Amino acid sequence: MKEKIKLILKSVRQYKKYAILTPIFMIGEALMECALPFIMSMFVDTIEYIQKPADIMKFYLYDNPNVNLGNGIYVSLFWLAIALVIMSMISLTCGILAGKTAAIASVGLATNLRLDLYKKMQSFSFSNIDKFSIPSLVTRMTTDISQVQMAFALCIRIVVRAPLMMIFSAVMAFISGGLMAFTFIALIPIVGFGLFLIIRGAMKVFTRVFKKYDKLNESVQENVTGMRVVKSFVREDYEKEKFNNASNGMTAEFIHGEKIVAFNNPLMNTTIHLSNILIIGIGASIIAKTSSLDADGNIIWGDLSIGQLSSLLTYGIQILMSLMMISMIMVMLVLSLEAIRRIGEVLLEEPEIHNPENPLYEVKDGSVIFDNVNFKYKASAEKNTLENINLNIKSGQFVGILGSTGSGKSSLINLISRLYDVSEGKVEIGGHNVKEYDLKTLRDNVAVVLQKNILFSGTIRDNLKWGDLNATDEDIKKACDIAQASEFINQFKDGLDSKIEQGGTNVSGGQKQRLCIARALLKKPKVLILDDSTSAVDTKTDRLIRKGLKEDIPDVTKIVIAQRISSIEDADQIIIMDDGSINDVGTHEELLKRNKIYQEVYYTQNRVGGGK
Repeated sequence: MKEKIKLILKSVRQYKKYAILTPIFMIGEALMECALPFIMSMFVDTIEYIQKPADIMKFYLYDNPNVNLGNGIYVSLFWLAIALVIMSMISLTCGILAGKTAAIASVGLATNLRLDLYKKMQSFSFSNIDKFSIPSLVTRMTTDISQVQMAFALCIRIVVRAPLMMIFSAVMAFISGGLMAFTFIALIPIVGFGLFLIIRGAMKVFTRVFKKYDKLNESVQENVTGMRVVKSFVREDYEKEKFNNASNGMTAEFIHGEKIVAFNNPLMNTTIHLSNILIIGIGASIIAKTSSLDADGNIIWGDLSIGQLSSLLTYGIQILMSLMMISMIMVMLVLSLEAIRRIGEVLLEEPEIHNPENPLYEVKDGSVIFDNVNFKYKASAEKNTLENINLNIKSGQFVGILGSTGSGKSSLINLISRLYDVSEGKVEIGGHNVKEYDLKTLRDNVAVVLQKNILFSGTIRDNLKWGDLNATDEDIKKACDIAQASEFINQFKDGLDSKIEQGGTNVSGGQKQRLCIARALLKKPKVLILDDSTSAVDTKTDRLIRKGLKEDIPDVTKIVIAQRISSIEDADQIIIMDDGSINDVGTHEELLKRNKIYQEVYYTQNRVGGGK
């Protein structure tokens, strides 16, 4: 945990000055607040010497010419009053400045921490993301960082102020009231034990809350991303109930935790009232027994004065309120420690895929070789996802991959661009192991259009330029022509400058697929991988896309995963995947003669009009 806390504190960076200034201001405020009751007790005791009504009038009407300001008692009162005002102003100023610097420092920490966390997640491989899950990462980026921000603000303010106030108040209580201060010392263990029970109970509850946050975010994410499916199956009520259950579960935990924390106030109020009763009772007895009057009728205080008694009452409240603040801080720190642990897990997570020490920055060609490759998503998995894969794809070839769901098609192509690393064996591109390449270089030369086509909010042009930020309109037009996207783009009023909603919800599935293919083409890759990326287009458009790829980028290796044989039957070689292994490799004609899986798919599709 110490390592995670240190790692998170590094994110303070340019806001370190404000983080240091805040405790300094808090020390100033605590000193002033603890000194004020002592000065006030002196003020009260001094006033006690003014016995006659005329003297009181003169004191308040100090500008009366009959008043002798040289009189020591009035001068003392005047300077004590000035001291009280000055100290109050200093305390107020320190409090305001501490609030301002704490806000700047805590918000700055959260800003930097959010950026650091986001950068870290961007460096993750798919296996790292799978480890945490997307809803959990979202919670850590939002709720957890907010908890850390609040805890940091508390730490540099209240965590400094509360202990100092308790210590300073205890010291001043002994100075003011002597042995009477032991009354507070005797109560502290009782209060401390009660607070310990409260904190321990709250810790268990609030630790569970974070796991329920993840479940709630997961429910929201599934519902929002699958909204069309929810509506098409009329499952709104079910999803509402599902969300309501998750929300109510989290609410119940919070209420349970707050009920435990709520014992803080009655505990502290009872203790404060008890201490006041003891102080007033004991103090009044001491004053009555030890004080007397002199010959002029002035009070001669004994072991305790009224001013000292009033300051003792104030210090008692300050000590006990400091304890209450410490207990509240402890509850907040429990929440933040869990958040720190979760954020620290992400920051300390090492990407499983990273650059080699001396990477290659050039991919010679698009040849792809799988050499005795085995792969599984987790090292602890009992069975390999891919088993004994051997392939030799020449540069510029058109290769089709066919197989049932779960046969390992997507897993196979994910290894080419190092979205995952092989468990055994090696994958080569351009004559070199993919692990030898700079990751950016490798992925710039291996363009992948995944099954789940994602477009981002912005214009069509913005989305296409993800492939190449410096692409000209001519480059974009050529890529769109090959991907058969130009026709529908030109039908939009603003053409390439037409708006795309988040996730591409304002374009059809086929249009989205064609835009994603055009985006990949703008990378000018050595290897182009289409993972079932033409499933939403009609067979005519599919054929035109294949024709464009063959004629316009003949030197680019094209690997196409498809469910329709018509999409890959003119491939140079077709790979049949079955249960994580290569069942067969051949041309359309060869496989149609000898392979049962291929034959079954072909004849099934042809009977329902699935041919060319």
